[in-house]
Amino acid sequence: MSRDSISELIIGIKNAGKAGKDSVKFPYSNFKMAVAEVLKKEGYVKSVSKVGKIPKRVLEVGIAYKERDVPKIKDVVRVSKLSKRIYRGTKDIKQVKNGYGLSVISTSNGIMTDKEANKAKVGGEVLFKIW
Repeated sequence: MSRDSISELIIGIKNAGKAGKDSVKFPYSNFKMAVAEVLKKEGYVKSVSKVGKIPKRVLEVGIAYKERDVPKIKDVVRVSKLSKRIYRGTKDIKQVKNGYGLSVISTSNGIMTDKEANKAKVGGEVLFKIW
């Protein structure tokens, strides 16, 4: 049985924020690290770090809050799933919540946001939308 590691990552971060946690840990992979770095750059998470040595390496993600107990991540929707991959060309990438949110896209140039993909004129697999 295959597991959807990106869904586990984004839902885990969202739930940790709602529970008021400071950070959350996940099994490490380069792909998850790249996704978490994009979220950090956009301000949705506070910190991203690789902890431990192989084979027990862990990705630790610090949760970002607006005010005291209000997490910056309001909601997240997985677009491309294991059972159905969703690809968009550069012209088909739309804004999320009128620019308030963003899409995270896996492109040939790496993991990037919808705005970066439009600027670089590349399409790819739409992983999820976050706001």
